[in-house]
Amino acid sequence: MQTHFTEEDLKKPHIREADRVLRSCVHCGFCNATCPTYQLLGDERDGPRGRIYLMKEMLESPEDDTQVTEETRLHLDRCLTCLNCETTCPSGVEYHKLLDIGRAEIERRVPRSLPERALRYGLRKALVDPKRFKALLALGTTFKPLVPGSLKSKMPPAPADAGTRPAGKCHTRQMLILEGCVQPSLSPNTNAATARVLDRLDIGLTPAPDAGCCGAIDYHLNAQEDGRNRIRANIDAWWPHIEKEGEAGVEAIVQTASGCGAFVKQYGEMLADDPDYAEKARRISELAKDLVEVMREEDLDALEIEDEDERKLAFHCPCTLQHAQKLNGAVEDILRRLGFSLTPVQDGHLCCGSAGTYSVTQPELATQLRDNKLDALEAGNPEVIVTANIGCQTHLAGAGRTPVRHWIEIVDEALLPASANPPAAPRP
Repeated sequence: MQTHFTEEDLKKPHIREADRVLRSCVHCGFCNATCPTYQLLGDERDGPRGRIYLMKEMLESPEDDTQVTEETRLHLDRCLTCLNCETTCPSGVEYHKLLDIGRAEIERRVPRSLPERALRYGLRKALVDPKRFKALLALGTTFKPLVPGSLKSKMPPAPADAGTRPAGKCHTRQMLILEGCVQPSLSPNTNAATARVLDRLDIGLTPAPDAGCCGAIDYHLNAQEDGRNRIRANIDAWWPHIEKEGEAGVEAIVQTASGCGAFVKQYGEMLADDPDYAEKARRISELAKDLVEVMREEDLDALEIEDEDERKLAFHCPCTLQHAQKLNGAVEDILRRLGFSLTPVQDGHLCCGSAGTYSVTQPELATQLRDNKLDALEAGNPEVIVTANIGCQTHLAGAGRTPVRHWIEIVDEALLPASANPPAAPRP
């Protein structure tokens, strides 16, 4: 793709990066074939190729160009950032980097209305603080009949009891775990189940209470500097456990939400130009592992799984696991190795519509995508749908159809009793 940036333009780092990404695109259109929004809407501007052209025109245009309007922003807003297009692209176009640049530019050039700004600000403030979110969730549960429909579906029934979480300090091998911002309230059993399963594998989890939201919510709602500040705060919280004097530090930072995991793996890229944090951020990204990456390297026979669990499971592979982290098939392989029965799922590459806060900011499209995804997941009549990301889990469960759990909860429930481990949480 030809670009027409001036020499003055190319002195700006974000324009140089945009130019590099744009020039790698051969506008073949393969990306449209797997783009969820293009499949729903059939509008070239709602597919990756069209959005690339919109961003190119905007970035090449003068500041006062009247053709850069709210309509341009609408088509960028409709992108799920699922990265299906990057998996499909034969030219290796790093679309997500261009999208970050384009969204920041349109936000600057075409300010949002007050209601839109209020919604996005509210989401950022409500979701990123675990204590605040827990209080708001409790308030919403109490007054659920008064909650707007798009938010009501995000309020799950009472989650599974988290049970007892092993301290893990007795193990030589130690890992950090990102507790998350909404997951402790929406699915507290996820990280507790992770701790119990890893405990059976002789791995302990070191607490890092000062680590908070991974930064993705702020960043993807175009508060990019706030997102980077959260990255720096997490690095500060984790670093003492990584660089320990006189003893080995933790060997990994475990993520049980694939959306957080995908973002933490980008820390090195996000802070590459920060002289104080660049090297630390790079190291954090190296240590970041999705839970499935930890599990697949271990001797799973040590888990001692019971043989009686005959439930059929359908696995929903989140976009952040398969397209961002390139771990498609990894969870399914582990579940099969442990003896679980998985039903086939058609079009497993397509997004469920959760996409962080997308299900709130674009509820109509998100609902269509969710219902299509559930139809595919339920085609094999599973008793439980399992996934690897709290956003997908909550979004799919909001339809009130088949129960949706994190896959590690199912593994935890199947562990044979051991004197050192508490009983698993009850099955749905």
